Amino acid sequence: MNLKATKTSLNPHLQKKKVVMLPREEGRKVEMATKSQFTLRPWGLRSRFNSILTMSIGLVFVLTIFITMRNGDQTEILAMEAKESSAGTCDLFSGQWVYDNTTYPLYPESGCKFMSDQSACEKFGRRDLKYQNWRWQPHGCNLPRFNATKLLERLRDRRLVFVGDSLNRNQWISMVCLLGASLPDSHKIMVSNGSLMSFKTKEHNASIDFYWAPLLVESNSDDPVHHQIPDRVARAQSIEKHARHWTNADILVFNTYLWWRRPTMKILWGSFEDEHGIHKEIDSLRGYELALNTWSDWLEFHVDHRKTKLFFMSMSPTHWSGEEWGRPSGHNCYDEAEPITEEGYWGKDTNENMMRVVEKVIMSLRGRGVNVQMLNITQLSEYRKDGHPSIYRKQWEPLTKEQQDNPGSYADCIHWCLPGVPDVWNELLYAYLFPE
Repeated sequence: MNLKATKTSLNPHLQKKKVVMLPREEGRKVEMATKSQFTLRPWGLRSRFNSILTMSIGLVFVLTIFITMRNGDQTEILAMEAKESSAGTCDLFSGQWVYDNTTYPLYPESGCKFMSDQSACEKFGRRDLKYQNWRWQPHGCNLPRFNATKLLERLRDRRLVFVGDSLNRNQWISMVCLLGASLPDSHKIMVSNGSLMSFKTKEHNASIDFYWAPLLVESNSDDPVHHQIPDRVARAQSIEKHARHWTNADILVFNTYLWWRRPTMKILWGSFEDEHGIHKEIDSLRGYELALNTWSDWLEFHVDHRKTKLFFMSMSPTHWSGEEWGRPSGHNCYDEAEPITEEGYWGKDTNENMMRVVEKVIMSLRGRGVNVQMLNITQLSEYRKDGHPSIYRKQWEPLTKEQQDNPGSYADCIHWCLPGVPDVWNELLYAYLFPE
């Protein structure tokens, strides 16, 4: 696999088309016909030539149908790839950040009624607000402007669900702010029920939900509040506990990555209540593959593919190692105010092997007739070392004196300030929901 291509598009390369050769028998017929032409009169020559031409065309037609039937999966994948490109004629994920304080941000932080304290960087003291003014500019085309009114109409009597970890919650809050900016307060409510949080718009009868499932499959980290468990265990073959909450969704947006970033993961065969369940500690990459295969099987057999649009967000990068962008060792995203300008910058914390697993599983789904659109937010987010909350967010525990003396020690270089980078993720989602 070409790693450079993987970083920029995440779309697997198609195989080369097979060359169809005519059988030898047909070649002999043509040769015999040629040798016997000297005995024919002019009108007979034309007649024989027309007959041979007709037979040849017919044979090629039959062979084409035969090969198409044998390679049905490949034909289907080709059609899906063509459908994917309908979001635009260029790669929306390859481009650069352009400073634009005229049209960005798309909403004010203080104007978002349901803003999360984890993302409200201005509220918690951040004074350099340039992070709100960067616009993603693809090479060779423009990203469609987010139109909240148009999307709300599309979501009338429908349900959009984000499923995953706190990065997907970050994107969900962004979507709530983007849509909520066009609605009066009396027309929108927030409902929380355990792992499920729902933003509802009364006029459109639309529901924009987030469901907490950091590993997608069942785990001992499924509590939406108390999930910081050092001895993490996943039931890699069990997803029904979560999936029953998404079944009727019209649009599903998944992610899982951050919670798998450890050398090994304990996998449980059996239930958490069963004392005889089998535990095995395996390589996290293998556990990740097992979980995504369980997820893909559920999509194949339990989703109405004619009704539901499916998306998977690629990994959101972190910025812990300042030496990667020219800072002294030990520096991180704290006190960063500008994006990285190096074209193709790729941080060492972004795991390409996990990316390949996602590609493999999604391609397998396409071969089974299930189209999941990957949204490659990785490369464009890699540039945004300035976009994290750093120290400007709610602190759930009192800071120690050591932390106060060294602010970088408690900086959040995982999540994102809002308005900010996740708004662009939703602009990309919007582009695929409304292809030009």
